[in-house]
Amino acid sequence: MTKNLGVKPYLFPMPTYMIGTYNEDNSVDVMMMAWGGICAEDMVALNLEAEHKTVANIEARKAFTLAIPGTDTLKESDFLGIATANKVADKFERTGLHAVKSERVDAPIITEYPITLECEVVEMQTQPYGLRVLGKIVNVIADESVLDEAGKVDAGRIHAFAFDQMQHGYYAIGEKVGQAWSSGADLMKK
Repeated sequence: MTKNLGVKPYLFPMPTYMIGTYNEDNSVDVMMMAWGGICAEDMVALNLEAEHKTVANIEARKAFTLAIPGTDTLKESDFLGIATANKVADKFERTGLHAVKSERVDAPIITEYPITLECEVVEMQTQPYGLRVLGKIVNVIADESVLDEAGKVDAGRIHAFAFDQMQHGYYAIGEKVGQAWSSGADLMKK
């Protein structure tokens, strides 16, 4: 038996990403977001509400960083999604996290996040359903703790967490349960 729930944004998992920008006074602004992701080999798409301070910063600086938070920073990352820089000017300082300036784009890198994409703004699209920011990935920075012996990112070492839009929970991600383009390959033989 099924039940109709109406129109809801009920996909799972939803990513948790941290957008890093600089305010007009060069202080660090970071915002958690869930509506976005990879849209091409070297591009990301962020779907945001235009009134966010982070959006004004992206528009002014033409750059941002996009990081994957780990479960060790869940509390701080959640706070950065709750607080708005429009009302809480010191929200980044309250977290105790640390930032360094990117060498490639005009945006901060939060040192506690294990993976950071450095991005340049390609286009800001105002749509009837919201604002979409398209960013070109110019570099990816990974903490050595998430790299395997061959120097590749090991997703299990990131300790990422996903957002649950249905009940507003966070869920740890990490257990590998299959191999892409291999786990179902034997069905090709039928």
